[in-house]
Amino acid sequence: MKQLKRNAALFFAGLMLSAAPAAVSHAADKPTLAFVVNGASDFWKAAEAGVKKAQAEMPDYQMELKYPEQAAVAIQQRLMEDLVSAGVKGIMVSAVDPKTQTDGLNKIGSQTALFTTDSDAPKTNRVAYIGSSNVDAGKQAAEIAKKAMPDGGKCMGFVGLLGADNARERIEGMKEGLKGTKIELVDVRGDDIDQTRAKKNVEDALVASPDLTCMVGFYSYNTPRIYEALRDAGKLGQITVVGFDDDPITLGGVKEGTIAATVVQQPFEWAYQGMKLMAAYLKGDKSGVPADGLIIIPTVIIGKDDVDKYAANLKAMAGK
Repeated sequence: MKQLKRNAALFFAGLMLSAAPAAVSHAADKPTLAFVVNGASDFWKAAEAGVKKAQAEMPDYQMELKYPEQAAVAIQQRLMEDLVSAGVKGIMVSAVDPKTQTDGLNKIGSQTALFTTDSDAPKTNRVAYIGSSNVDAGKQAAEIAKKAMPDGGKCMGFVGLLGADNARERIEGMKEGLKGTKIELVDVRGDDIDQTRAKKNVEDALVASPDLTCMVGFYSYNTPRIYEALRDAGKLGQITVVGFDDDPITLGGVKEGTIAATVVQQPFEWAYQGMKLMAAYLKGDKSGVPADGLIIIPTVIIGKDDVDKYAANLKAMAGK
């Protein structure tokens, strides 16, 4: 498991691949491991590639990545229960709303090895969390805002799932990072991973709060929707935009200077390392699970001067 820890420090190893979804059929003679996401988003394409790489290295397992039909607690829970009924031995999940899912997640954890990613559920019986420190990512977002707005300003945040730990922790981290400055995160609006609603939230904010000087996209698709709404309103470059993740629209905006910078994660590594960790755990090797149950894959700020290098690494890791 020493390799697992070394991999966590390799920033570019994780985000750079795209791939077709992992196989979904269960082989009767192979233990099945599943990676369950919180909703449909291109953000998870890198995780699909991570699952695919782990599958290639561990052919004795059947591995699959699953999207719920909708970003809703009940639907995600039903999906996991179906997986357990089908004999899945381990599940890694980005919980839609950990605070209201405790009983449901504990039920899954009592029937199969349960791990979390992206949005942790620390009050459940999950074995471990592998993903970003969302508090640290929020603090990095604050650093972007402080550099872009040295004289202060008013920010509006936009996110998919207000109840998810990853959203709450990023918001808390950003607020913590802004303490003592003249920058204020005045509100955050959720969209339940509905991208049409995500853009409308931005449009509505432009009308309702004309004094806004900053917008923050806390989920991967929020920043592109901010970009599009500002573009359509003729306000690109007039409002500071702080991004998360590496959607092509986000990276393009960073390069052209209409997005101040973006905080990027490593969903490839979450999936790749997560699948290997689950496989080892099921074999009885628990050495990869730290005492605190947290395996943190670092996040990094990508600014205008970093985009070309970052994009080149994306292509190189994808073999393009």
